[in-house]
Amino acid sequence: MKGALFDLDGVITDTAIYHFAAWCQLVKTHFDADLPDELEEKTKGVSREDSLQIILDYLDIKVSKEEFAALAAEKNQLYVHTLENLSQNDILPGISELLIDLKQHGIKIALASASKNGPFILKKLGLTNSFDAIANPAKITSGKPAPDIFLAAAFALAISPYDCVGIEDSIAGVTAINKAGSVSIGVGEDELNHANKRFKTTSDLNYQDIKKAWQAYHRN
Repeated sequence: MKGALFDLDGVITDTAIYHFAAWCQLVKTHFDADLPDELEEKTKGVSREDSLQIILDYLDIKVSKEEFAALAAEKNQLYVHTLENLSQNDILPGISELLIDLKQHGIKIALASASKNGPFILKKLGLTNSFDAIANPAKITSGKPAPDIFLAAAFALAISPYDCVGIEDSIAGVTAINKAGSVSIGVGEDELNHANKRFKTTSDLNYQDIKKAWQAYHRN
């Protein structure tokens, strides 16, 4: 194991609730509609553009390319506004310790997030220096569950994806890690049972168990 590829929302910090709240506010303002809770999971870990398309499909609404771009930009403004108060206190339990432990064992660390706000969020959390690379989602052709973002993160570290573990909390994200050929570490409940190793919460994550999961996968 040479590299660790981290999702952002739900793994390092929990901004997913702010994402969905921004979508709900946008849809209420422009279409006077409400979004059901199940759409939150469907848009989790998915790019802004793909999330918007999922929502528009649910609402059975078609918009022009210009309207689509404007809606996506407005949603981002709503979301970024809520992030201004982020601080180190918003890092999820166990993550700071895990990042330090990985570094001490010589593991390279990259961010593999669909969020274009990743660098800004890491800066607000005081974690920029903990990461050796950040994959640029703007250069990714296909979002999760396609493996592109994790392949890009491994490439940014100059490490084969087969020598990496990926850490995710979404169904689409775990699927993406598996497709990339990395060992998938799921954080969450039973819906992530397609992960190679699953931890219930971020506070359960630890270097030794993650390393054992990687070793077990490569023995098979």
